[in-house]
Amino acid sequence: MNAELVKKALEKVVNANVLVNLISRRVRQLNAGGGGLSRPLIANVENLGAADIALREIIEDRMGWDLPEVEVLVRPVKNRKKPQHAARKIVPADDEIVANTFPAA
Repeated sequence: MNAELVKKALEKVVNANVLVNLISRRVRQLNAGGGGLSRPLIANVENLGAADIALREIIEDRMGWDLPEVEVLVRPVKNRKKPQHAARKIVPADDEIVANTFPAA
């Protein structure tokens, strides 16, 4: 692979992991042969390997891709029950006194 082509393609794709996946999938298509997807989408492919052809296709905007939206995963919260023996506080209204009460056994 040509290092200059990789740098130019990274400017378009931004994420190196995505670029690797795009290139590997396109190389497999180009090497499969026998169909419309196996033909290069650019002209002048003499002396270029399949990876360089795929890189040039990205650089020249002949190949597109969509990145899925990132979903934030949230861990479910378990419902916690309060222990039955815990004291309950009565909230006073203005000047009332706060008292702890215990449930009858």
